[in-house]
Amino acid sequence: MGTKASELLPVEEARARLLALLPTPELEQVSVEEALGRALDHDVMARRTLPPWDNSAMDGYALRAADVSAGGARLRVVATVHAGDTPTRAIGPGECARIMTGAPLPPGADTVVMQERVELEGTEWVHVPEPPGPGLNVRRRGEETREGDVLLPGGTSLGIPEAGLLWAQGLRHVEVPRRPRVALLSTGDELCGVEEEPRGRIVDTNAPALAEAVRRAGGVPRVLGRARDTLDDVCAHLRRAGDADVVLTSAGVSVGERDMVRPALESLGVTLDFWRVALRPGKPLLVGHRGRTLFLGLPGNPTSSLVTFELFVRPALRRLLGHRDVEPERVPGRVSTDFRKAPGLAHYVRVRAEWREDALWATPLSTQSSGALRSASTASHLMHVPAAVSALSAGADVELLPVSWRG
Repeated sequence: MGTKASELLPVEEARARLLALLPTPELEQVSVEEALGRALDHDVMARRTLPPWDNSAMDGYALRAADVSAGGARLRVVATVHAGDTPTRAIGPGECARIMTGAPLPPGADTVVMQERVELEGTEWVHVPEPPGPGLNVRRRGEETREGDVLLPGGTSLGIPEAGLLWAQGLRHVEVPRRPRVALLSTGDELCGVEEEPRGRIVDTNAPALAEAVRRAGGVPRVLGRARDTLDDVCAHLRRAGDADVVLTSAGVSVGERDMVRPALESLGVTLDFWRVALRPGKPLLVGHRGRTLFLGLPGNPTSSLVTFELFVRPALRRLLGHRDVEPERVPGRVSTDFRKAPGLAHYVRVRAEWREDALWATPLSTQSSGALRSASTASHLMHVPAAVSALSAGADVELLPVSWRG
């Protein structure tokens, strides 16, 4: 294994090492709608100039700016141009055209005065009281993009605005990384399914919770079931992972006599790259690989598994989806109360954050137990307290990570 048993990797180093293990994403051609949430592998070039002509940004009157002097001007209305029209009547000196938003500018016009800024004189004349200046309220041809330009560079994350740009170019399909296939395995003799009566056991919430987290992150989850705490059963379940890009296990990665994930992975030829991170909650994190498949052994405590998903799994899935900036989002905040911890481990504290006094104030939740899902359900952010820090005073600046598990 890449680290000694006594070593604890800093969170940032562990994440960087994990991301370095990921293979180059495999590409596929999909509809623009299906590509949302992924990132472009290469540049997409514009094949249309947009707007295709100068057009009006307002309902108003298209005119020649030079016709309006400091004292204003009285102009004759010689045409009306609606969106979708092709104007043929040119605007000459002392003339203007009634024009609607999005309509092409008629020949000769170089500016648009919004209708609220003119005075009507019957149906054929308007008075423009002050000079508008050329180009006012005009969207120029090619302002959005020109044919042959880079429309969207490689690495662009595809959201709704980007989809609109592609559709406007007449593009219905685009090449992007395929969605990563993620196999999930829970381990533990004490586990039972949600549909079962516990009878002294514990309902396995990790598998469905992590499956939903994978789905929200853009992956395709597949639950392998629940393995008992024997080497044979853990191995048997892991063999069902098939062609998964990522295999997530929960529990069984520590040093107990029934923690079988590490020996099972080793027996299946997985290279174990590192184990244990200087982190709370989530210290017993295991990372390995075999071929193109990444293996992550997450802690069994429900909140620990969610926190390690945020810090390690979600960035890995985003990288496999083609995103280049995959670091967890961070926002500045201030802690509302004094906070203390032992130095040595970075803490990611569940907090409830709210805006007041022009700042995002974070209040640590009353319980930080890694087995308590209730605190995760009310947390809005994780407050990062670095390993070397042992105390924060109320009002101190902190780094907050919004959690993706919120509804």
